[in-house]
Parts: sequence; C-alpha cells; structure tokens
Amino acid sequence: MENKPLLEVKNLKKYFPIYQGLARRKVGDVKAVDDVSFVLREGETLGLVGESGCGKSTTGRTILRLLNPTDGEVYYKGKDVFNASKKEMLALRQEMQIIFQDPYSSLNPRMSVGATVGEALIQHKMYKKGKELDDRIREILELCGLADYHINRYPHEFSGGQRQRIGIARALALQPSFVVADEPVSALDVSIQSQIINLLMELQEKMKLSYLFISHDLSVVKHISNRVGVMYLGSLVELSNKKDLYENPKHPYTQALLSAIPVPDPTVKRERILLQGDIPSPANPPKGCKFHTRCPYAKDICKQQVPEFRKLGDDHFVACHFAK
Repeated sequence: MENKPLLEVKNLKKYFPIYQGLARRKVGDVKAVDDVSFVLREGETLGLVGESGCGKSTTGRTILRLLNPTDGEVYYKGKDVFNASKKEMLALRQEMQIIFQDPYSSLNPRMSVGATVGEALIQHKMYKKGKELDDRIREILELCGLADYHINRYPHEFSGGQRQRIGIARALALQPSFVVADEPVSALDVSIQSQIINLLMELQEKMKLSYLFISHDLSVVKHISNRVGVMYLGSLVELSNKKDLYENPKHPYTQALLSAIPVPDPTVKRERILLQGDIPSPANPPKGCKFHTRCPYAKDICKQQVPEFRKLGDDHFVACHFAK
C-alpha cells in the first residue's frame, strides 16, 4: 500500500529582485527556485541534492513560508500553506519544523538549552513554566542523545555534534510530522555525521516523521532517503526512488554527480564525467534547457526548448529531451 501524500508542491517559484543605482531601480531577478513540483508521502524521506547555490535551501524555506513565494502552491495535508491566515499558520508551524545547517549560528548564545528547547512549547501554549515543562524538555533532550543536566548549559559549552542535537531537539519539541533538514550534517566531522544521520532515522521511526532532507553529499542522501530529487539552477532535473536513481540515472547532470562519488574499493574503476564550464548565473539562466551549456550531449533543440519534466517508467521523472 502506497502512503498518501503529506506535502504537495506545485510550480514553486522564488525570485529575488536585483536593484541597481541610488534610485534602486529593479533590473532583474535571481531565479533561486524556478518551477519546482514534487510530492512528499507520509513517513518517507525525500532527499534534495545539487551543487551549492542551486536553490535547495531556498526551496525548503519557501515551503515553510520562512520566505514568501513568488508563485506556486504548497499543500500540507490538503491545507493551502501560502493562503493560510496567521492563526492557521501558527497551527501549521507545530507540524512543520526545520533543522538548520549551522549548529553554531542557529542557536542563541544567550539562551540556555532548556530555554531554547522550551521556547516553542511556551509560545504554542502547550506548557507553562514549571516542573511539567522541565520534565518535557528533559524527555526531548534524552530522546536526542543529551543528558538531563545539559538543560542549564549554554551553546558555547557544547561540541558541534551536541549543538546539532540541541537543534534537532528544538525542532522536534512540538512533535511535528514534517521536518525540513537543511544540510544538518555538512558542518560536522565525518565520524559525527553518521551519528546524527542514525539519530534522525531512529527519531523518524519513533515519531512517524517525514523529512525533506537537503544535502550536497550524495552518499549521505543515499543512506537516509527513500526517493531523491536532483536540482540544477533552481529546477528539478530528475526525481526517482533511490535505487533507480543511483543505479540507472537518466539525466546527464545526475550521471556526472554520481560519477564524482568516491568508490571505497580501489580495484573498481569508475569513469569520471567532467562537466565543462561553470554554472550559469541564476540571474541570467540559459534559454531552453538550463544544463545545455555544460551538457556533453546537447543538441540544437536543447538551446531552444525547455524540456518537460516527464515520467519515465514507475515513479521516475526527468527533464531531458533525450532521456529514455
């Protein structure tokens, strides 16, 4: 039985205006997210990968309405997120949370761990200050691998991995069902990364969570995700279940990304696909297929016509004129 959709993203766009001169005249837009659509099902992890600056984090933040969208629709359990009132949005905030990338800058250095984790519980009137609140905070900290005596300590007293655990505890305090994990392990040592990934997977099982897991590390995404979406210059170029994407990538960009993953076995030789040129500017993306300037297989149609994000086989979508 297939899980029903929890989150539906339709034609999402987020443009940042470019202003010039003293008169602040608008001269263009940075197309950070440009027509992105996907569905996240209950209890699954959808990995979102791509090079730095391709719009992954902006997608996650716009879905949560931390950034106002330029265009598009997002439905969470059938509710229209972008047209929700303040009161409706406050209720949605309980169910939709985010784990930030940098555990150093995302925590207030003047707030103790207890105050950081408990703030949302008080804000949403789930608890009042007192023993009941403290017990709940200790319970969440323990769930995230921290000791109860950490409750009165401050962020500077913790290591990077412990700080990220505090960030996870803060995100899960309200018992959400959907969490955007925005590169949650990229600022951590490799040995700590695996601990945090395993913790996220354990918590997903215990709390019935659905993740949008954003990362540029394909190995990490392979470990945690059920399905994977590949972004390039603000748009999705491929979306598929994990097995299909890693074993049989259809888009030339996905093929190039996967060829760069190190192979632990020195006897296995993998052909490395080197892309030509630099990523074009999102303020002035190429016409037609955005990838044609770097694609080894580009033809004239690629320079003129935007490829449709079409279905190939079972639950495998790709934006390429020649993918079969």
